[in-house]
Amino acid sequence: MSHAERLARLKKDRKRQTQGESMNNTIDGKILDKIVKNTLDAIEQSKMQIFDIYEAAKNEMESVKKDVERVKQATVDIIFVVDELEQKEKRARLKLMAVSRNFHIHTEEDIKKTYDETKNIQVELAVAREHEQNLKRQRDDLEIRLRSLKKTVDKAQNLVSQVGVVLGYLGSQMEGVAVQLETLQQSQAFGAKIIKAQEEERLRVAREIHDGPAQAMANVVFRAEVCERLIDVDVERVKTELKSLRTQVRSCLKETRKIIFDLRPMTLDDLGLLPTVRRFLETMQDRSELICEVRTIGEEKRLDPYVEIGLFRVIQEAVNNVEKHAQASRVLVFIEFRRDFVMAIVDDNGKGFDVDSAAIGIESFGVLGMRERINLLRGRLEIKSEEGKGSRVIIKIPLN
Repeated sequence: MSHAERLARLKKDRKRQTQGESMNNTIDGKILDKIVKNTLDAIEQSKMQIFDIYEAAKNEMESVKKDVERVKQATVDIIFVVDELEQKEKRARLKLMAVSRNFHIHTEEDIKKTYDETKNIQVELAVAREHEQNLKRQRDDLEIRLRSLKKTVDKAQNLVSQVGVVLGYLGSQMEGVAVQLETLQQSQAFGAKIIKAQEEERLRVAREIHDGPAQAMANVVFRAEVCERLIDVDVERVKTELKSLRTQVRSCLKETRKIIFDLRPMTLDDLGLLPTVRRFLETMQDRSELICEVRTIGEEKRLDPYVEIGLFRVIQEAVNNVEKHAQASRVLVFIEFRRDFVMAIVDDNGKGFDVDSAAIGIESFGVLGMRERINLLRGRLEIKSEEGKGSRVIIKIPLN
């Protein structure tokens, strides 16, 4: 469609919109439903095209993989052939040298025959070496091609999966799209970010368990085996090892409890927001040089579970940011309980920053996730800071 045709179509659509105010809702609904349907059809077609690309790339990858194995086997075979020919060529040269030194006891025909045999073996060896080099180059080229195809297959597979998720999500929201369009747009953005956050959290937990308790337990098993071997040989050393082992098990248990606390603090369900924040700050103070303090205003009360976990996670992220980036020596957390709202302030004496010029940078410090949590709770998040004067994070959540 040309630019002039687009303009004419746009004018025509605008003219239709002004023809009757009473029909606006119906027309808009039909147009939006048509737009969504066309979008779904286009996404479905794109999904099939990407799937075709994925299948073609996968088939080619399997074919190249077979070629790689075939060339590798041929390379191994030719290497053995070259080794055998090198041995034969060496023996032939030795024989030729012996014949040449004792030519008086050998006929001219014997000498010529030995020379021809040596020459033929050398030619055969040169051809085999050239073949070996060609096979190695072919193998290297095929492996490079195989890696490239694997990347293409992985990308196509991810695209198919992502398009399928989007397609299913849009399809489930078709009904009443004209009424729920704004909510749909927000849900799409939040849904994708929540899924991403979940996967990142799973990756973080897996990495923490692998690098922490899993490694420690492996070392415990190893030391237990050492103690088992030494128990009849050196009892004193076994006692020393057991003391060290006990210390390591305690450290592993402490690390495991920390991971459990980060996943879902048990005190949050049992005791509420304030005790959980106090315990978190105590843990933070133990592991860092930060002086942590919590103060309250108003009468402490239990909140809805989703409010407590949401507010705690935001406070937790804000304090973690202080530890990682602020270079502060002190952090104060104020929590104010009111009848219709709860407010939290995280205040530090760190290096601070220019909020306006660092607006993009601070989003990378987990602020985006904090904003999303507060938006889901229909609250407000404000960040105040100046260079050299510390930072202040203000959170206010309505209780209605």
